[in-house]
Amino acid sequence: MSKRSGLGHRLYAGELSFDFIGRRRQWYILSAVILLIAVGAVLFRGLNFGIEFRGGADFSLPNATCSVEEARTVAETATGAQVIVTETASGTVRVQTEDLTPAKASEVTGLLADACGMAKDDVKVQVVGPTWGEEISKKALQGLLIFLVLLAIFLSIYFEWRMTIAALVALVHDVVITIGIYALVGLEVTPATVIGLLTILGYSLYDTVVVFDKVKENTRGITGQSVLTYAESANLAVNQTLVRSINTSIVALLPVFAIIIVGVGLLGAGTLLDLALVLAIGMAAGTYSSIFIATPLLVDLKNRQPEIKALQARVLARRKQGRGKPEADASAQGAYDDGAEGSSSVPVTRTGTGPRQQPRRKPRSQR
Repeated sequence: MSKRSGLGHRLYAGELSFDFIGRRRQWYILSAVILLIAVGAVLFRGLNFGIEFRGGADFSLPNATCSVEEARTVAETATGAQVIVTETASGTVRVQTEDLTPAKASEVTGLLADACGMAKDDVKVQVVGPTWGEEISKKALQGLLIFLVLLAIFLSIYFEWRMTIAALVALVHDVVITIGIYALVGLEVTPATVIGLLTILGYSLYDTVVVFDKVKENTRGITGQSVLTYAESANLAVNQTLVRSINTSIVALLPVFAIIIVGVGLLGAGTLLDLALVLAIGMAAGTYSSIFIATPLLVDLKNRQPEIKALQARVLARRKQGRGKPEADASAQGAYDDGAEGSSSVPVTRTGTGPRQQPRRKPRSQR
């Protein structure tokens, strides 16, 4: 297969087109179900905050000879409360307790060292107060609000306010889904998780801006013609950036998976797992939202404009009169009429790009 006949070229040229915009109601319903599950998980299960947020003492026992159950029994007997005990792939036993006084922490350290056959000095102890976690949360929230304000200003200037709303909705969509998965699975929320969560905001925004930039290019001066509706031009933009979005996501996820497999599976680095998981979940959600949420929502907002409504009516009227592409008529009336579902493949006619399709002239003898 030649380069020009590849999938990317066919999508960019409009020879092949997936009907993302026409089926936007399906994507909305799917996202609504996922969001309901995510919000329900946060409300009913709650988040599993790490010791940095809830406060307490963390005892790390490298190369411990005791089992998880033995360490749990010793720690619970000494503190009189429930503790969290985990074991990493490298054999390090980690014991997390409630907030302890320095004297009590020293006592628990000695008991754990004796039970696990190691010197007391080899046990790594970290005592964290809950106010430290509150300070991290406050700073993260302040940074997020500043980021969203600057983002709204930038998008409104570079694009328009409708694209700003669509991008912010997609951003919130990604964050809620990521947090919901953490609550549903019970993954621990640590400062590394917060850092990863803020990181995926930029990634999700990047993917959305790439699509919106192509939408802006395709729809420039669109009301001056009567061949394509706004929804069709936006759908073409999504198809033209589809391969790029997928390739970018795959390339970005490869090092993340490497961190999960190598850094966690072989080295047993729990902090790397916290960061890698939130990045993987957020990147996947960001790729999905830029294609199935942001652009379809933008089309719904644009379709409320009188000039865009007039354009759609003009295009459909032209096709009914037989002056447009006959094969696109059913698609235009179904897929792009108030969000109704259309066919899975949408014929596309582009204006201003690509070779012009001129009708063949009849031989002089047949005129």
